[in-house]
Amino acid sequence: MKGDVESYYEAGQWKTKIEGNQQASHTHDTKEEAVAKGREMAIERGVEHFIRNMDGTIAQRHTYPRSRDPRNIPG
Repeated sequence: MKGDVESYYEAGQWKTKIEGNQQASHTHDTKEEAVAKGREMAIERGVEHFIRNMDGTIAQRHTYPRSRDPRNIPG
């Protein structure tokens, strides 16, 4: 979905970005800060939140609100 939120590591900083934007919306010192801000942004927008590891692989993904999750599995 266009407008999903991504938390990722780049150039020595953790960042959050909305899909389709060229630049990060926020920068953070820690992954925890980036994930918290990304979660907040995804909840406000009602979209999916992708959380990446330092190497760029997807560590987690969460759909907000939960009722929109296309996968009918708990967790």
